[in-house]
Amino acid sequence: MNVLILTASPNRDGLTAECAQRAAEGLTEAGAEAKIICLNNAGVGLCRACESGWGTCRTKHRCRVEDGFQALHAEVCGADALVLVTPVYYGQMAEAAKAFFDRLRRCEATRGESCALAGKPAIGVAAAGGSGGGTVSCLDEMNRLLAHLRMQPFDLITVTQKSRPYKPDAIAAAARTMARPAPK
Repeated sequence: MNVLILTASPNRDGLTAECAQRAAEGLTEAGAEAKIICLNNAGVGLCRACESGWGTCRTKHRCRVEDGFQALHAEVCGADALVLVTPVYYGQMAEAAKAFFDRLRRCEATRGESCALAGKPAIGVAAAGGSGGGTVSCLDEMNRLLAHLRMQPFDLITVTQKSRPYKPDAIAAAARTMARPAPK
């Protein structure tokens, strides 16, 4: 299994990075290939709502804005599963995650049943460095995103400063379990 772990924090030593690393450890323990990609460094700009709000993303399922999106779009669609780890900002995903997923949703959700991500499992992690009050609304946003992309939420996990001592282990366990073949 080839799994992409998408992070959305520029802090390489923070809670989001720790959660992504633990997901990678769980995946590799299960024999999966794990690759961490920091969306902040991917060169993905904002959606420009081309033409009357829908450009080639709706008709050709390709964004006309040329930047880091095209390569990442192909890589995400080629993965067997995703893990999204984002810090929680004002109850939402971080800006880098929103920028990428807004464009991905426009290109893929408009495919209907032929969406390249349909049926693939995903783990969503909302990592809050502050009070943790926005983690549930952030996971709700991720769950809606996964539904638009027709992905299968494998697990949705909140992490706060209070739960930090044990939640990274839960993330590793979820990733390990997702990567193992289902019993027949």
